[in-house]
Amino acid sequence: MNTRFINSIFFVVFSTTLFAYGGDTTKTNTKSGWSFGAVPVVAFDSDIGFKYGGLVNFYHYGDGSIYPDYKHSIYLEWSRTTKGSGINQLTYDSKYLVPGIRVSGEASYLTEQTLDFYGYNGYKSDYFSTYEADSSRVFYRLDRKLLRLRADFQGKTPVSKLYWMAGIVHYNIKLDTVDIHKLNEGKKANDLLPPVNGGLFGFYRENGLIPSGESDGGTSTLFKAGLVYDSRDNEPNPMKGIWTSLLVLADPGFLSESKAYGKFVFTHRQYFTIVPKRFSFAYRLAYQGKLYGRTPVYMLPFVFNSGRFTDRDGLGGSKTMRGILRNRVVGEDMAYGNFELRWKFLNTVVAKQNIYLALSAFTDMGLVTRDYEIANRGISPHSPTVVTNQGDGLHQSIGGGFRFALNENFIIAVDYGVPLDKRDGEKNGLYINMDWLF
Repeated sequence: MNTRFINSIFFVVFSTTLFAYGGDTTKTNTKSGWSFGAVPVVAFDSDIGFKYGGLVNFYHYGDGSIYPDYKHSIYLEWSRTTKGSGINQLTYDSKYLVPGIRVSGEASYLTEQTLDFYGYNGYKSDYFSTYEADSSRVFYRLDRKLLRLRADFQGKTPVSKLYWMAGIVHYNIKLDTVDIHKLNEGKKANDLLPPVNGGLFGFYRENGLIPSGESDGGTSTLFKAGLVYDSRDNEPNPMKGIWTSLLVLADPGFLSESKAYGKFVFTHRQYFTIVPKRFSFAYRLAYQGKLYGRTPVYMLPFVFNSGRFTDRDGLGGSKTMRGILRNRVVGEDMAYGNFELRWKFLNTVVAKQNIYLALSAFTDMGLVTRDYEIANRGISPHSPTVVTNQGDGLHQSIGGGFRFALNENFIIAVDYGVPLDKRDGEKNGLYINMDWLF
């Protein structure tokens, strides 16, 4: 199934490429008014399985004078995966809804029947691949239901290309052990998952490694404020420029089930042209740390960011460290980096639609810089996880990717990552998603 699906993707791309060669490979068709990319969601991610459903992204380009920038973007997605994930999402982005202010918003309900959970503090929590054999493959998993509501605003400052940003985001999170009975519904006897006694998450909860008031989830309302410097020449795939942000997030406590806590996030992205319009180098360096209080356990995995999508599960997985197990690197403070070469080997126009094809080579890396303080360390060394006194090391992967872009903004992405340490997973990661990583 995996092979047939991948072959079908590359057949479509190859056919499009052959057809594209009949056109003018230097011409660009300016877009105006409304345009959209709509596709059935048929994708694959090593962490979440095969993805199916539908998505549509509407763009409004005005009179075309700002193309490839857009006036309004509306993104809708309904999708499910074979490993029990569900996405119900609406996002909006515009620099023109309110004069002088960029507005972006989101309403999402995200479900995960088998969300990755490998403990805390990176290599301080041992990973045993034998626990993920077919007979117990949900040992490192938990069940999570997440409602996220977000509104972000960004405006100019007196300094050229320096912007202020502010916003609010509300999370309502429910955590539980994996529902083996539900996953086994309709399965043949040989395919049934055996009981895993709650898996690693259940072990942590029962032994007091997770505070009792947080082990079932909770709510958090974060107020955000910060600064962004943005000199990119093109947002979806810059060839040059800098995109740097400093963000402070604060939960005052009275709007949440958590106690007050605060975090800061610094992210620097830079883009270099090697061959104009063809070949570029891009990198991202990021650090997020605690300012005060203690991050509730159900908020620990999130990697915060500035942009249209402000958090990701990680570190590890398709959006932070490709090839490394999703959520493998979770701590109170974390740092990560991505370094990528990008080559647009074809630019053309097909049926009045601008298309480019691109290849990339990358390395991703990250680590925990401050541990999450585990409530009880009196665990037997023969337990499913060994909490050691050694510090976390550098988690790193290497890989390559492919991009198919329609009108600069609608980008289908294929990435393949390989972990350099078996403690980050003994299988490589394949991801078929949307957009460049950053």
